[in-house]
Amino acid sequence: MQTLIEAYRSFLPVPADARVISISEGGTPLIPLTSISLRDRGIAVYAKCEGMNPTGSFKDRGMTVAVTMSLWSGAKAIICASTGNTSASAAAYAARAGIQAFVVIPDGQIAQGKLAQAMMHGAKVIQISGDFDDGMAIVKSLADETGIALVNSVNPHRLAGQKTAAFEIVDALGNAPDYHFLPVGNAGNISAYWLGYNEYLEAGRSNQRPRMIGCQASGAAPFVLGNPVERPETVATAIRIGRPQSWDLARTAQKESQGWFLAFSDEEILSAQRDVAERDGIFCEPASAVCLAGVRESIDTGVIPDDSVIVCTLTGHGLKDPATAIAQSPAPTRVRADVAEVRAIISAD
Repeated sequence: MQTLIEAYRSFLPVPADARVISISEGGTPLIPLTSISLRDRGIAVYAKCEGMNPTGSFKDRGMTVAVTMSLWSGAKAIICASTGNTSASAAAYAARAGIQAFVVIPDGQIAQGKLAQAMMHGAKVIQISGDFDDGMAIVKSLADETGIALVNSVNPHRLAGQKTAAFEIVDALGNAPDYHFLPVGNAGNISAYWLGYNEYLEAGRSNQRPRMIGCQASGAAPFVLGNPVERPETVATAIRIGRPQSWDLARTAQKESQGWFLAFSDEEILSAQRDVAERDGIFCEPASAVCLAGVRESIDTGVIPDDSVIVCTLTGHGLKDPATAIAQSPAPTRVRADVAEVRAIISAD
């Protein structure tokens, strides 16, 4: 099976003699969202379901390139700060490469599914008393001191890998969409997509670029506020970041594309997560759902014109954070192991 790097090698900085570290990432589905699309207005909405990657998030696209290049450069270990998904992906790809991963995570601020992944893949997990931004400062300093490869999105190879999602979208649709909504935390992904759309346009693979709309949680919305957020808070742990490392790149993507940033409450995020699960059969983590809230609001307020094609990036699978999903769902109905009692429940529904 062709790896992601092999599929788009001409657009990637990977030397021919590099040992490619892959777990069959990429090739994720682009699924029509019938619950949000408006057929009478010609508005088509698609979800790029990145939770179908090997470790359940979009991070794998960047990690295959970052770890491949780290290994090619002679690194014996990698390090990252993480709210969860980066740590899971870094740990898995380090295991695949046969090197050690060190992950620094905020104590008590990481979903259990993600922590379990990092631990099972053999990473050295270091919990700090601060938040992600504190962790980021630490790992940047340590990478400089030790020569251990830093694989957060400040690593340009991460963005090079993540831009391939834009390629896949154009390949599937035949052109770039009119609008692209996606969650924004550390802001690497919106920067990577914009890079990908530009490269495909320059290569003649598409004839337009989308407007990029970054969606944040209200308690962690530095782009909406226009300044860093101290001690960000949101149930959407993957975007609980107050000082995005790719600030300038993300601002460039927003301005050049004539896009904008939006922010939504935890209640709006969880409502969007439930709706797409119940109505479209897609289970995404809360951070992913913030962009669905963005699409819904933008359509309702008339910002999106008729006959538009919209893509939403659902960055991670819902099983990353099962506790949040269970907490907002009705408890199971308990009855005895009796046909009559089960029949009564079914009949009453």
